[in-house]
Amino acid sequence: MSTETTSVDQDPDRTARLEEEGEIAADYLEELLDIADLDGDIDLDIRHDRAAVDVVADEQGSLAPLVGAQGEVLEALQELTRLAVQARTGERSRLMLDVAGFRATRRSELTALAERAVEQVRESGEELELDPLNAFERKVVHDVVTASGLVSDSRGVEPERYVVVRPASPEE
Repeated sequence: MSTETTSVDQDPDRTARLEEEGEIAADYLEELLDIADLDGDIDLDIRHDRAAVDVVADEQGSLAPLVGAQGEVLEALQELTRLAVQARTGERSRLMLDVAGFRATRRSELTALAERAVEQVRESGEELELDPLNAFERKVVHDVVTASGLVSDSRGVEPERYVVVRPASPEE
């Protein structure tokens, strides 16, 4: 297990709390890996003012059962890990979990999708609705759109919640 801290927040108490969240999550996930008889290493970091826990393996595909077809198992595992952290700390956790690089790969795909949407909205001047996305995916898209100077909103109700990208009005 390796630990690397790259916090944008320089508050030592906050950093210590996030490191503690990561350690608790790592312990929980190590137990799960043992029970499931899966080999994996756990890397800890602090990214975007959140504890970030990555489960990685040398053998390609060996952690696929922890990801699921569209990442649904990973989403559930992240929530269970957050609950394990909350049970120990008494505070809600916003930690991010990645398994076998699934989220990192998905982040790259979503960044490209958002960049294409931004270009299309700039060319047409019209808003564009994207397909439904989960909360992680919507956040990635919102970040790209915001950085581009355009505006995005989430609409709809889970699990059909989606992002709308639109030009910024003068008052936004």
